[in-house]
Amino acid sequence: MSIGVDAAALGMSNAVTSSTGDVNSGYWNPAGLMGVEDKQLALMHASYFANIAQYDYAAFAMPIDDRSVLGVSVIRFGVDDILNTTQLIDDQGNIDYNRISLFSTADYGFTLSYARKAPLDGFTYGVNAKVIRRIIGKFANSWGFGFDFGMQYETKNEWKLGFMLRDITTTYNVWAIDEEEFNTISGAVAGQNQELPETTEITLPKAQLGTSKKFMFHNDYSLMAAVNLNMQFAKTNDIVNLDFVSIDPAVGLEFGYIDMVFIRAGAGNFQNEMQLDNTQKVTFQPNIGVGFKYRGVQVDYALTDIGDQSAALYSNIFSLKVDLGIFRH
Repeated sequence: MSIGVDAAALGMSNAVTSSTGDVNSGYWNPAGLMGVEDKQLALMHASYFANIAQYDYAAFAMPIDDRSVLGVSVIRFGVDDILNTTQLIDDQGNIDYNRISLFSTADYGFTLSYARKAPLDGFTYGVNAKVIRRIIGKFANSWGFGFDFGMQYETKNEWKLGFMLRDITTTYNVWAIDEEEFNTISGAVAGQNQELPETTEITLPKAQLGTSKKFMFHNDYSLMAAVNLNMQFAKTNDIVNLDFVSIDPAVGLEFGYIDMVFIRAGAGNFQNEMQLDNTQKVTFQPNIGVGFKYRGVQVDYALTDIGDQSAALYSNIFSLKVDLGIFRH
């Protein structure tokens, strides 16, 4: 749930808390769903770790009335067809390749989003209810539940402000472990997997604060500049790390031509990374992207971590967004 969705947003290094305003807002800031004027559908696919892991996303949003919008989305991050070689050697010490089996491990995130206009002009807010499902073959599975809250405000001079609080109640994942399956692997490697793992995982709240503004030039050209402050309430390797909060800034730019062709760039994930000589170096993740929109269909591409400036791996990401209203015309 921390990777992100929509190649357009990822091309701007996720600095979209204040500017998001379509079906993908259910992830970035549910308040932005108020920008959905008709039914919208979004799809995204990305591969990680040399195509070993697959990351897929689908979302749908529609207005309920002139003051509220409803959205749903699902995310899957999984590794399929993993070789289980723990039974490769039988009781007599013989290698039997027929004893190799396959299993998959996958994480799912299901989100129901609701956005509404507030009585104050320019102010919108939204909430997410999330269900997290995690499966590791036959060995274990878990359920988790959480909530997000977001707000957006547009000033009279068209500056946009956004605030997103993730996992506001702290999200808990409770695991159910199949002890019979666990016993089959508990002795596969000496000294490992001897005890059942913890059965509860906790996701602490995170916050994002952002601002953005779109500048128009000669009516055909536009430039949107955006800044995000991504905050975790714990001490991490983020470039700003205090005892009670760590802050990772992100900046993004989007250049547009006649609202049809877009070029994007951004930088984020600023980290204090320890080097081999025990010195610290600031690393960051630069992203670029392009997009094309025509008659309600938008296709976007992002290349993340261009130049390999951070510890993260680069990925090619494609996404599709469709305004379903085009099929009624």
